[in-house]
Amino acid sequence: MSAPLLAANLKNHPRLGQWLDVGPDGKILAFSGKVDIGQGILHALRLIVAEELQLHPDEVVMVRATTMRSPDEAVTSGSLSVQDSGTALRHAAAHLREACRSRHAGKHGVSPSAIELSDGVFTDPQHMHSASYLALVDAAMLATTIDPGHLETRQHQHHVGGHYPRPDIQDKVFGQFEFINDLVLPDMVFGQVFRPNTLTAQLNASRAAQLAQALSGLQGVIKVVRDGLLIGVLADAERVLARAAEKVARAQVWTDAAGVPPVDGVTAWLKSQPLASTVVLDQPAATPKATPLQMVSADYERPYLHHASIGLSCAIAQSKGATLQVWSHSQGIFNLRRDLALAFGMDPESVMVSHCDAAGCYGHNGADDVAFDASWLARQASGRPVRVQWSRHAEMAHAPMGPAMAVRLEAGLDDAGNLLSWTQEVWSQGHGTRPGREKTPALLGAWQTADPFPVTMAVNAALSVGGGSERNAVPPYAIAGVKVLNHRVLSMPLRVSALRALGAHANVFAAESFMDELAERHGRDPLAFRLAHLEDERARAVLREAARLAGWDEPAALQGGDGSGRGIGYARYKNTGAYCAVVVELVVEEAVRLSKLYIAADLGLVIHPDGARNQIEGGAIQAASWSLCESARFGPEGVHSVDWASYPIFQFGDVPEVEISLMDRPDCPALGAGECTTGPTAAAIANAIHHATGLRIRSMPFSADKLMQLAQAS
Repeated sequence: MSAPLLAANLKNHPRLGQWLDVGPDGKILAFSGKVDIGQGILHALRLIVAEELQLHPDEVVMVRATTMRSPDEAVTSGSLSVQDSGTALRHAAAHLREACRSRHAGKHGVSPSAIELSDGVFTDPQHMHSASYLALVDAAMLATTIDPGHLETRQHQHHVGGHYPRPDIQDKVFGQFEFINDLVLPDMVFGQVFRPNTLTAQLNASRAAQLAQALSGLQGVIKVVRDGLLIGVLADAERVLARAAEKVARAQVWTDAAGVPPVDGVTAWLKSQPLASTVVLDQPAATPKATPLQMVSADYERPYLHHASIGLSCAIAQSKGATLQVWSHSQGIFNLRRDLALAFGMDPESVMVSHCDAAGCYGHNGADDVAFDASWLARQASGRPVRVQWSRHAEMAHAPMGPAMAVRLEAGLDDAGNLLSWTQEVWSQGHGTRPGREKTPALLGAWQTADPFPVTMAVNAALSVGGGSERNAVPPYAIAGVKVLNHRVLSMPLRVSALRALGAHANVFAAESFMDELAERHGRDPLAFRLAHLEDERARAVLREAARLAGWDEPAALQGGDGSGRGIGYARYKNTGAYCAVVVELVVEEAVRLSKLYIAADLGLVIHPDGARNQIEGGAIQAASWSLCESARFGPEGVHSVDWASYPIFQFGDVPEVEISLMDRPDCPALGAGECTTGPTAAAIANAIHHATGLRIRSMPFSADKLMQLAQAS
């Protein structure tokens, strides 16, 4: 395990009791600051703890994350939960196991090495003295500092988890699982916050006053709250809020006129804005070579994308005296607590945030904003809990979007088609406006009150943790000269933030499409061309494995050019995470129809194979939806794509067969699976379209209209 991971978790939370405890029934209680948003992370963490303690997974309880008890592990993002929290819990469990072994040995005057452990029971075989974790653990042991050395002295690993199924799936399939949307607290009221559609809106005060009076007259309305641009309604039933929404829609109390880019001219807009440009990498060739015989360049685009969760953002809040209790599906409960405290001028210790299951999201959706809405209304609810659920319109119009991106590539090749130089330039807004990271709150409602906080400008994460728009902009190939430039756009007429894989989706799509183009120019097989420029054996292995699954070299392989095609894409996520190669088979008729995806992934140590496959497949299907269907629509008055008619996503009939090969490497650290497929899938689809039709499409989405335009222009 690498030192940085230990420093990030165990250094900040070094005590054993911050991670583990024993319940009165003898079950192990495990605490993590990471939250489960449907990806099965808590189950994977449970398996890690059970393996170290040599217990059946049912004997380990993952305690729901709360700011009152859990370790602060920042945000559940970046495919780092197993990698970071799993590492910490593994060390904590190893420490607990060996501390109990030593305690049992000391009680009976034998060497710790003489104590055997089986199914959670420590036994001295010579004297037949046995004890459980419940009998051996006490407060003094839990107060000790975790010694990471215990993991290194482990004698064996017995994989108690293996294919052990997730306990939540059955209830979810049969509609019995309880989400925050189903939670009903005593004396609870229902609330909704109405707001303008843009960040630069103006309020018509007289119309707002008339609207407030009309809303107050609705039967079932408890209270109407006005504050700056916000109009809030508290009611005794959700149906009352629906009637209130109809009145708000007709009232026209806000004037919106945002300086948004033209939908069909986003790339030009990105390049025309004020920029903060940085050199990500400038690696001149170590040995000067002759000028390459051929210089090749190409430009690629990604539009603005919605999160488009089918489930809606929801929160419950209760304000009592000087305290605020919040139930939220935020991915960063501690960050949310900090920004709520800033927004309301409270001591952070007086704000308690508990995680509840709800609509999953890889990235920054509306969960934190709806928590502000519920908290803002709860302060007007006389101590009663307030439940707020966003509508579909609010979900699409107000949640942050994934930024549009433009990528320009230029390569120099010798006469044999070998890459000698590579330049990649990226234009994009920043990929992060998450709460808890700036001096002022990054919550939509906090920007819209009568005394508003400044709008938080989107920024990129540090390159040391993967970066933002520059994520995966550095090519994985062995190229003598490489230059990577990142141009962060310093305008934000449309609210943007993190979306699954951040800049890796567009950067890998561009680079891997470009690799195919370069291979074709020199008549080389796309797979062979990649392998010729790769030195990392794990990278080469996943490419070969994906090709093997797809029968890449078999005589019956797709020949292309007749509407049927196949393509390949590869990346190592963040250049430090999971390795992934994807082969796509598809048919181009009136539109693109995916036939099958073949995916090979190297995740290091695989904790839960079924869960890993779920995340890999889910990431690939979402990337396919982005690549073929999705593009946000907007105008000066705000977002237009506010329902499924205006923002189509993949339907069940669009989902292809997926075959996955997990290349388990138990001798290597575990790596996250959730985001490694997004870029390779997008590139593989684009490459397969070219193989099928001869058309090179460089702008997402790869819609029927765009393909027709390309065909007519060719």
